[in-house]
Amino acid sequence: MTVVDKPSDTARPSAVTTKDFASAGATRRRRDSRVKIWIGTVCALAVILPVAFARVLPLASPDATDLAQRRLAPLTDGHLFGTDQLGRDLLARVLYGGQVSLTVGILAVIVSGLIGLTLGSLAGFFGGWVDAVVSRLLEAQLSLPLLMMLLLVVALFGPSIPVITFVIAIAQWPEIARLTRSLVLVEREKPYIAAARVLGLGRIAILLRHVVPNIIKQASLVVLLLLAQAVLLESALSYLGAGPQRPFATWGRIISDGQDYITTSWWLVTLPGLVIVLLVVGVNLLGDGLRDRPAGSSLRRMFSRSKEKGRA
Repeated sequence: MTVVDKPSDTARPSAVTTKDFASAGATRRRRDSRVKIWIGTVCALAVILPVAFARVLPLASPDATDLAQRRLAPLTDGHLFGTDQLGRDLLARVLYGGQVSLTVGILAVIVSGLIGLTLGSLAGFFGGWVDAVVSRLLEAQLSLPLLMMLLLVVALFGPSIPVITFVIAIAQWPEIARLTRSLVLVEREKPYIAAARVLGLGRIAILLRHVVPNIIKQASLVVLLLLAQAVLLESALSYLGAGPQRPFATWGRIISDGQDYITTSWWLVTLPGLVIVLLVVGVNLLGDGLRDRPAGSSLRRMFSRSKEKGRA
């Protein structure tokens, strides 16, 4: 009698087709995240690169006045963005002013990220009185009106760049600390933490060598998203007259100086505002795309394994 071997389950082709994967919600999210990353990168670099290389570009001096050429429309006499009420090249002022605004924003998110990551990690890992103190600080910080607190501190210590940077950092650290604390609370209950304790590692060593590296990716995405908020806060302070003082030309002050001419010279307010919008939208899209990317990568690996089984 001849015995016929039944085909194993691994040799059976998968019932899930390429079309099924293409129409899945996870695939659409992965595709959307890739689009967000590309659009966000293009929008952000379209602002950051010209601002970073403003000093090597063939631009007029941002402080050179010429009353004979004041309030020229865009694309007039070699002025791409036109001129302002004092005849200064608006493009040069926007790019040089962006150096101040971006410097303040980047330094602020770095400081706030370090503060929030440190306090959130300590609160989530150690708990007890450390968690209670950090939580009370978070609640006190979040209960204060943000803009009023910023204006009060600037009025007390002066509108210098270090003061404004530190004020924005203090205003933003609670968001990073809350996320870090929640991530550490989940991470500290995992088996590898118990294994590290059995091996004799101290709590500080476990926190620095094992917990923080596993949460730094999620926390860094929040720091990236806060960059747009930091630029907006700096622009708001400059618009209200509490930003870096002259001779620094920041985006908020450019808009504030041109608002009296908005009915006759629309470009004085509209073009700097569009630059801010382009940067904020680009950073937000880039952060959202990076946040949604891991789920798509897992789906792609799953689909690759499914096709390999189908060929077996």
